[in-house]
Parts: sequence; C-alpha cells; structure tokens
Amino acid sequence: MKLTIIGTGYVGIVTGTGFANLGNDVICLDVDGEKIKHLTNGKLTIYEPGLEEIFNRNVKSERLRFTTDPIEAIEASEVIFICVGTPTDHLLNADLTAVKDAARNIGLFMKDYKVIVNKSTVPVGTAGLVRQTIQENLNSDTEFDVVSNPEFLREGAAVKDFENPDRIVIGTDSKRAENLMTSLYASVVRIGRPIMVTSIASAELIKYASNAMLATRISFMNQLALLCEKTGADIKEVSKGLGLDNRIGPRFLQAGIGYGGSCFPKDVKALISTLKQFDCDSDLFEAVHRINEKQKTVVVEKIKSVLEINQSKIAVWGISFKPKTDDIREAPSIEIINNLQALGATIHAYDPIAVDNARKVLRDVIFFENPYETIQDCDALIVVTEWDEFRNLDMRAVKVLLKKPIIVDGRNIYSPQELSKLGFTYLGIGR
Repeated sequence: MKLTIIGTGYVGIVTGTGFANLGNDVICLDVDGEKIKHLTNGKLTIYEPGLEEIFNRNVKSERLRFTTDPIEAIEASEVIFICVGTPTDHLLNADLTAVKDAARNIGLFMKDYKVIVNKSTVPVGTAGLVRQTIQENLNSDTEFDVVSNPEFLREGAAVKDFENPDRIVIGTDSKRAENLMTSLYASVVRIGRPIMVTSIASAELIKYASNAMLATRISFMNQLALLCEKTGADIKEVSKGLGLDNRIGPRFLQAGIGYGGSCFPKDVKALISTLKQFDCDSDLFEAVHRINEKQKTVVVEKIKSVLEINQSKIAVWGISFKPKTDDIREAPSIEIINNLQALGATIHAYDPIAVDNARKVLRDVIFFENPYETIQDCDALIVVTEWDEFRNLDMRAVKVLLKKPIIVDGRNIYSPQELSKLGFTYLGIGR
C-alpha cells in the first residue's frame, strides 16, 4: 500500500518506518528541511531502541523516503497519516495548528480518494475539523474519509509496540475506510491482536482516557508516598501489596518525582480543557495534574532538609523523562535543575542519551560522560531517571567520590537499608 506520514517526530518516524518494514511504500513529509535532509541521508533524528536497524534497511530498499514537497507526498498515497505535534497552549487546550495546516495541504493537493488518518493525539471532534478544513480547500469534488487511529507507542518501547500492539483502535463511519484500514493492519490480526472498530468520537477519547488513567495511578501513588513518610510506611511495600490484587495489577504504581514526556502532561491538561468545554466536572484530573506538578519539587525540599543549597555542588543522574529515550519534554529534571540553580547550586549532570537535547534547554549545567565523573566532589546526588546502569554501580566508590554522602533517590531504585549501612544519608520517596 502507498502511505504518506505527515510529521517526522517520534510517532511519525516510528509509524513510517514500521509500515515500510511491513512492505508498504512510505513517504514521510515534514516542513523542516534540515530534518528531512538528515533522514534522507540515513541519520535518525530521535533515539529509540531497535529503530535504527529497520530504519536503515527500509531507507536502503527505498520503501521509506522523505520529502518537504506536499504535492508529491499527497498525490502519491492512498492513506495519509497526520502525525504532527499537538502541544498544550496557555489555556490548556491542544494546539491544533499543525493538524489544520496538514489538512489544508491535503485539501489543496488531493486529486482522488484518500483515507485521512488522525494519528496525532487530538480532542474529541478533531476529525470533523479535519474533514471541514479539507473540504474547504478542495479544488474538485473529490471523495475522502477521515479516520481516527490513535497511537499507543511508548517511548523506549515504540518499535515493539508497533510490531506487537495491545490493540489497534480504528474510529470511522465509513465501511470503505474501515476495509482499507483493517487491510493495512492485517499483520496484527495474524498475531492475534484485536482490531477494535469504533465511532470516531470514541476512538478520539480512548487515547486521552488511557493516558489519563495511567497518569492518575502515578499521582495516586505519589500522594500516598507523603503519608508513608509521615507514618513510617514504605511506599514500595504498599505498591507491591496493591499490585498483587489482580483487579488492580502492578503497573504504574511506582511513586517518584512525577510523570513527564510528550503525552501524559499535555493529554491530562487537554482532557481537563475538553471536559470544561462540555460543562463536565474536571476536578479529578485537575487533582492528578496538580499532584504531579507539586511532586517535581519534592526532591528540592528533601535536599534543603540536609544541605545548604547556596554555593553547593549537586550531581544529577538522568535528564530524560524516563529511561530508553532522549526525550526531555516535560521532564521533571528540568524543573528540579532550574529550582536548584535559582537557590544558588552548581549542577553536574549525566544522562546516557539525552545530553544533546538537554544542552538546548538547560543553561550553566556542567555535563559529564559517565556517572562517576559527574559526582566527584559534589555535596549531594539526585537520581532523577531510573536508567538501568544506575542500579548496579559501585556504591562504595560513589560514597568516596561524593564530598558529602547524600543521595536523594527520586525513583526509589536503591535499598535504604543497604545505603544507610554504607554511611549514606538516604532520602527516597515515600520511604
């Protein structure tokens, strides 16, 4: 099948590469000429485990191509995926500017029947907006269908999620579009994964509902963490006890310094905005968001309790919002570092992957190439991202290298008892 992917961010690149790897002819379209140049030359612009190999293979076979020319990309394809960014604006609404721009170009250059697929995370009703925008820009009486097909790709596991998804959701009111989309996803049916065909509005809401539920579980545990600290309970034990209930399960029940990334923060805020637009109560999700924002300041308060921050030197391990990605959007590390700098601290930082992106947004941070160099002569260490390489380091060497043996474990990856025996001042979350 001939496909066009509009947008070459995380979702666009993984989706385009994944479909090309299934034997489709894929054109990826973007307005960023520099990015398209890099991709055409075989250089990925994101980090995602397992992506580079299949990306290079499909670029070499010419099943995966890149362009800034909307005429070429739109005319050539049967199915067009809109995979552009939908950031939150100052009113907490999803900014649909890029979606509307994509729809406008589709209308201008479409000459025969197409299925237009909203892959971007968008509020309920966006399919109607896309349909209207295309219709207003058509130069001829051309038939088309608009489908909602939300993505459920986890950064750090996106290739696996594309190849072996939990489910595929297709929201459509057209049998013709349904047949084309189910044909496109035929390989998913062969491995026994469900394709769920719904109304367009249901498909649009399923994505927001999924992310809001996961975010709620995180904020739920983070609010309990404070109670654990005040009562002598251990949030890790509470989490395990909760997770063993098969009605609840163990996933996303880990306390820490809050969620970040490109999905949970903006999707919760956009859901709040949508609820208000339809005169529905949004207090539960407002609380989820408020708890998460407050949680980002917890480690700074913990450092204050054991260290005079002004003129101190503090090491930070981990900048990306989670392991296995270089994405720092809404990463708790950014706010933590900015707050510490405002209080007079010098920051040493290390991340296995995300340093290049961090340099674009952080100022006056000294970056290092390994975790041991980062902590030398520092007054404290904060673990912000739970990269696997931090779990099994030589903690005796860590104690020697630190000027003061203070660790704030923002992801609860260490044993408080073991570090206390080694002479550390250990501060976890909810422990």
